[in-house]
Amino acid sequence: MRILIIDDERAVAHALADALKLEGHVPAVAHSLSESLAAIDAETPEAVFLDLVMPGLSGVDVLRRIREHHPALPVVVVTGQTEPIELDELRDLGVTDIVEKPWALKQLGEALDRLQTEDV
Repeated sequence: MRILIIDDERAVAHALADALKLEGHVPAVAHSLSESLAAIDAETPEAVFLDLVMPGLSGVDVLRRIREHHPALPVVVVTGQTEPIELDELRDLGVTDIVEKPWALKQLGEALDRLQTEDV
């Protein structure tokens, strides 16, 4: 599966990419809104893993931009911080799943399993 990881923390993004490669996926990494939108437009991924806390725009803002052009693209939010209001907004924007960072690798595997099951 082609997966775009959007996270401003380079070490986190590349660790997730390495873990996804080991699982047989094809990850790409973007560290900003402009990089992420360019990557999506160049070759639309099959899923996006999106961090919520980034400088400039929040992950919610990035998700809004993604939804404007790719309303059906599966987006899994990967975050260490979520507020109840933010969760409601994420759900309203059609987020596919929410994974908390301290448990990210295990939960990302489970989220991937759910994504692949939906494709069948």
